[in-house]
Amino acid sequence: MKKFSFFLLGALVIIVVFWKKPTSPMVPSVGKEPTPTSSDTRQISREVVMEGLNIPWEIVFLPASPGGEMLITERPGNLLLVGKDRRKIAVQGVVHKGEGGLLGLAVHPKFSENHFLYLYSTYRGSSGLMNRVERYKFEGGELSERLVVLDGILGSSNHDGGRIAFGPDYYLYIGTGDAENQKLAQDTKSLNGKILRVTEDGAMPSGNPFGNAVYSYGHRNVQGLAWDEKGQLWATEHGPSGLQTGFDELNRIEKGKNYGWPDRADRQKEGTEKPVVHSGEDTWAPSGAVFYNDSVLFAGLAGEAIYQYKISSSQLTTHFKGEFGRIRMITRGPDGQFYILTNNTDGRGNPKDGDDKLIRLGAGFFE
Repeated sequence: MKKFSFFLLGALVIIVVFWKKPTSPMVPSVGKEPTPTSSDTRQISREVVMEGLNIPWEIVFLPASPGGEMLITERPGNLLLVGKDRRKIAVQGVVHKGEGGLLGLAVHPKFSENHFLYLYSTYRGSSGLMNRVERYKFEGGELSERLVVLDGILGSSNHDGGRIAFGPDYYLYIGTGDAENQKLAQDTKSLNGKILRVTEDGAMPSGNPFGNAVYSYGHRNVQGLAWDEKGQLWATEHGPSGLQTGFDELNRIEKGKNYGWPDRADRQKEGTEKPVVHSGEDTWAPSGAVFYNDSVLFAGLAGEAIYQYKISSSQLTTHFKGEFGRIRMITRGPDGQFYILTNNTDGRGNPKDGDDKLIRLGAGFFE
């Protein structure tokens, strides 16, 4: 018995001497390829709010609506009103080809007073595919008083951009793609490959850096826009395809700055802005974004995940990898919970029963 006790005591001494505290996850350097950490194992409530959606793209909650109403765009040209009742509204003139169609949606900051909403869509012009932003009055589930806010954004089967949102300065910001013509991204007279800024009725703000709608340039395909608590604009952007696939970006946007495209994120020239973080040779295909509690959360299409970039620690964490398939959008509802749109019916995913879906995630997960 004594021999056994001495043996046990010796084993415990060896364990204490050689035990090491586990190392914490690596923190990516600014502008470098991250070392993503995996989502933890906390239980989180999730609920399918809607299913059978047809390539949904954007979700926006109507302010001060009694039933928590929301609007969803579907790329083939449908605007869905979801609340106590559900209504499908066809938006006229939309051409759904490739990545184009009915894309971004934003409501006016004073929507409760003027009922203005804004739509970004692809249409067929005299010289080919084009994109534009239109304003409508939305009352009683009907669109009226159409106004073209901004036109002249070249379209293509790919790289149409499409995210729109009002900033804290009450101007409308518009993310566009290079329409598969890389040189346009560096041309400050072109509206393609840019983040644009206009007033509520399409006028040019006096503070725009190039005397037109261009706010920043050198972008490939901007898909997400979000502002942090300090009013800083963040944007997600798709990197190159083909043999150089990957190098998707999360950028901190400043007025008048050049974000480098068509140079790849890790090879940008001096004088251009490097991304805060990029995917390396991995592929996120990042889309819609939202700011929450020191983090920029953004959806991943090819990455099939939600990514969380914590600003204070520069740490990137991956959540729900492969669980929902392609994810187009994440936002936070007036109930404090998070809502995501899947995007598995766009021809690039593997649809499952019920796809595409609107899914509600329990609040507090991204603390």
